[in-house]
Amino acid sequence: MPFPTHRLRRLRTTGRLRDLVRETRLDPAQFILPLFACPGEGVRREIGAMPGNYQLSIDELVKECAEVPSLGIGGVMLFGLPERKDEIASGAYDENGIVQRAVRALRRELPELLIVTDVCNCEYTSHGHCGSIKDGDVDNDVTLQWLAKTALSHARAGADIVAPSDMMDGRVGAIRQTLDANGYEKTPILAYAAKFASVFYGPFREAADSTPQFGDRRSYQMDPANGREAMREIELDLEEGADMIMVKPAMPYLDLIFRARERFDVPIAAYQVSGEHSMIMAAARNGWLDRDRAMMESLTSIARAGAGIILTYFAKPAARLLG
Repeated sequence: MPFPTHRLRRLRTTGRLRDLVRETRLDPAQFILPLFACPGEGVRREIGAMPGNYQLSIDELVKECAEVPSLGIGGVMLFGLPERKDEIASGAYDENGIVQRAVRALRRELPELLIVTDVCNCEYTSHGHCGSIKDGDVDNDVTLQWLAKTALSHARAGADIVAPSDMMDGRVGAIRQTLDANGYEKTPILAYAAKFASVFYGPFREAADSTPQFGDRRSYQMDPANGREAMREIELDLEEGADMIMVKPAMPYLDLIFRARERFDVPIAAYQVSGEHSMIMAAARNGWLDRDRAMMESLTSIARAGAGIILTYFAKPAARLLG
């Protein structure tokens, strides 16, 4: 009989022993901090549904990013709130758009900061959908042109990585071709390859002012029930030229992060989305959970599943704890 020869608790008796044999380790360099740039000056507007997160004018955004390198955080992901919206998402690919200006300011003030930009249209369209509307639905192929122009404008501004999040078919190929044709063949693409039509995006829509004005996004974001299809989406994005892939959300899809890690030998990111963050924060504020322990356990679960990159609104507090 294995007992009592095999006593697994022997290696759990002290903190030093647990640290020594820990299988999954977190490092702030794995984290990407999502941030929201908005018009104005001196603006630091807390997002009601996402305590501790803010819509930031560019001057405040630079201040918010100043300690990112010193905390060892891997980088930031920028989302933009334009001054105005229209039917053709012109603010997304305007060379003087909010994200483009934010990238240039960060590049000037914090030249070593790694900057990732979200490439999408929902924050910039008057209807809140991720592309051009035709007959009540998003026109996939017209939208590709907008996405390619947006990615190119971000690269020109100084983005290190562009990250298309729209879930249009063929977007990675269109962006890769446009970047390469304009001399940005070294700019990597982090594809939101398996992005699900999730209820957990709710708080983000307040943060980015991107709620659809009609219908929903289920005709282009993925059905949460489809795991095999997620693997096919990842495979196609890689064939089109993606350098890294993302699963979004993270915790409800840990099984798919694991399957992707087993199947694809590329860097894998996972996005701990607004709803995941806000649930922990709400429970902690009600005294139902210890915020720090819940935060670290959730991040550890994402890394354990196989994500080497974690986009999380907890990047700063988690990095402080790890430090």
